[in-house]
Amino acid sequence: MKKIQLLLILLLFTAMSEHDTPESSASRIVMMGDSITQGWPLTDPAFFEGKNITNKGIGGQTTPQMLARFEKDVLALRPKIVVIMAGTNDIAGNTGPMTLQMTLDNIVKMTEMAKANKIKVVLCSVLPANGFPWNRSIQPADKIIALNQMIKAYADKNKIVYADYYRVTVDQNKGLKKEFSGDGVHPNKKGYQAMEPVLERAIAAVSKK
Repeated sequence: MKKIQLLLILLLFTAMSEHDTPESSASRIVMMGDSITQGWPLTDPAFFEGKNITNKGIGGQTTPQMLARFEKDVLALRPKIVVIMAGTNDIAGNTGPMTLQMTLDNIVKMTEMAKANKIKVVLCSVLPANGFPWNRSIQPADKIIALNQMIKAYADKNKIVYADYYRVTVDQNKGLKKEFSGDGVHPNKKGYQAMEPVLERAIAAVSKK
């Protein structure tokens, strides 16, 4: 009798584990991006407390690099939502010259991969910048505006939620507000805090879909 009871307990435990593991181990949200994404929880950790968010930002990366790791860093985690913020380093030429269309194409490919795996997508604007400290030859302000217009047009056409960080962080000269950054590219705590309500609204909107 005891053996039967023990066997039933083991079977029940196994069934519960098999049922709970996929959902409990999955991140609700994955953030894919570059150093701006990577630095967010380091700069304002309080914002992430109590949120099931996995940060997959890697400093310096361009969209082809993100696309190459998208399966491992996003799809394999089986999140409900992925937040994609990319394009700054493409414009900076970190992995060689790229057109804005090439950048958009990579963002579209990541989006399609997510959707094919039933992962909801938030697409984010690129933050404003008047220059890159590591590549002074680039004048990025107008390219960033053009890329954001392309990303938003794609998002609107395909009914994808768009998080417009640009609107809340840009100054009168098409750059990142001085009070929001030390180098004109990467947000400080005040910069991230300006972005956070935008992200929260976007996540709330995509969660309703």
